[in-house]
Amino acid sequence: MKIKNFGKRTIFTNIGIIAILFMGSCNSPVNEKIPVLTFGQLEPLLRMNNDTVYVINFWATWCKPCIKEMPDFEKLNANYKNKPVKVILVSLDFPDKHESDLIPFIQKENIRSEVIHLNDPDANEWIDKVSPFWSGSIPATLVYKGNSSEFHEKSLTYEELKTIVESKI
Repeated sequence: MKIKNFGKRTIFTNIGIIAILFMGSCNSPVNEKIPVLTFGQLEPLLRMNNDTVYVINFWATWCKPCIKEMPDFEKLNANYKNKPVKVILVSLDFPDKHESDLIPFIQKENIRSEVIHLNDPDANEWIDKVSPFWSGSIPATLVYKGNSSEFHEKSLTYEELKTIVESKI
């Protein structure tokens, strides 16, 4: 039997995705181990094709509407922990704020959802890849399951999130 050579980059990318998914599945308070990813590393999480509903929120600690809606994402994460629903909070905080702002915020607020810190300065390159309808403002949320997706460039309440998720389960 011939085994195809996938190359180191593909293997490491797959290992990285598995590690990110595993870290988020622990459902425990996030600590200093918030992964810092480029958009290329994050992008596969925006295109998973399985039975899970992905709720991916783009936010920052300096964004007041983002902080205001955070408890609703945490409530969604807690209420759907036994269902195929995955909440991923993608921080757009500046890279130099990882230690000083992001980690303390996550710890103080006891955030249990998976958190990823996106460090990719070329937003003009990747914003349209998240959604062609995204102007780039936050908060913004992508909810998808397989090929069915919705993008919301606004704050969402728990009830709105629940309705969107239920329509995809």
